[in-house]
Amino acid sequence: MRSARLALIAIGLLFAGASAHAQTYDPSYPFCMQIYGPVGYFDCRYVSLEQCRFLAVGRSASCAVNPYFVQRKPPRRSRRAD
Repeated sequence: MRSARLALIAIGLLFAGASAHAQTYDPSYPFCMQIYGPVGYFDCRYVSLEQCRFLAVGRSASCAVNPYFVQRKPPRRSRRAD
């Protein structure tokens, strides 16, 4: 009985020591949908706020701007002196 208890404690410590990954925003898309519920999460795969809001209809969700969106800048043209 004692060894069973020690085995359960050891297994519990192994699971408690496992690394957990925090949810991250996808920096590829400018808008995210935050889904509410027992397991809430962010779904960042929308190119417009209208698209996100259309797909959020009827769900317990809201849309927001992705704070980690990396906007690609067009390449700068060099000025040449002629």
